[in-house]
Amino acid sequence: MAGFFLNARDCVILLLQYKTMKAYVFPGQGSQFPGMGKAIYENSTEAQELFHQANEILGFDITDIMFNGSEDDIKETRVTQPAIFIHSIVMAHLIGKEFNPSMVAGHSLGEFSALVAAGVLDFESGLKLVAKRANAMQAATEKSKGAMAAILGMEDVAVEEVCHDIDGVVVPANYNCPGQLVISGEINAVKAACEELTKQGARRAMLLPVGGAFHSPLMEPARTDLAAAIEAAEFKSPICPVYQNVTALPVKEPNEIKNNLIAQLTAPVRWTQTMKNMISDGCDEVVEVGPGKVLQGLFKKVDRQFNVSSADI
Repeated sequence: MAGFFLNARDCVILLLQYKTMKAYVFPGQGSQFPGMGKAIYENSTEAQELFHQANEILGFDITDIMFNGSEDDIKETRVTQPAIFIHSIVMAHLIGKEFNPSMVAGHSLGEFSALVAAGVLDFESGLKLVAKRANAMQAATEKSKGAMAAILGMEDVAVEEVCHDIDGVVVPANYNCPGQLVISGEINAVKAACEELTKQGARRAMLLPVGGAFHSPLMEPARTDLAAAIEAAEFKSPICPVYQNVTALPVKEPNEIKNNLIAQLTAPVRWTQTMKNMISDGCDEVVEVGPGKVLQGLFKKVDRQFNVSSADI
């Protein structure tokens, strides 16, 4: 008799019979703000320990920049990515025993936060990888200038077709929600795609204030640089399925998680598909853990009645 095996997604669906399905999601770059984490630090000794640990791991006083830096200071990639990660993980720690996710996911950078929250990585390993990622992405940006643009009010397939037909490198980078897709690539190719998409009826096609072509082939040097660090890190099995950006599907096998995380830098963030898969797999409630409320808004774009909230610390 053939053996009976369930894949990760089947396991998620099976759990629906036994418990409320709560997802915890973690934001990515763009959710930062001056003063982030300061109130948490001032009201929790546990938070203070984690913030101090972060300073030691990174080798510079990132908490001073987070708490007292200007908007421009906090927007530096080397600061932004670890700052959002630290903020998110501190909040996850403070949830305490109530943190019992049925599933987790993170948007781009937020995937590292999700992996730490799910027990795949410890705080130190996660922060070191995030710092490595930020520096590698900054180096790739300086080596090959690129651009990103938000396309609003068009079907994904229409944007994909235009990108495919443009000369040069321009690809879908972030499938954020229905009717909102970010493209990325060479500056001239991105501008040409924006012009064509506007002609074809896009409500808006606007360049974003970023210096790099994230989640595009222009990030290949960063992917190669980060791959060695990810391969060398110890990844444990998560406490729940992790919906990863590259596939939008739940994963529990550590090596598969590693491979998807490496691919993430040059592949699109399939967040629209991730949200829809979480909901169809039985998710009843989503809690955003970290700065801002961007991801809550995106879930509402999928289902206006869906139950979303922030971690209440």
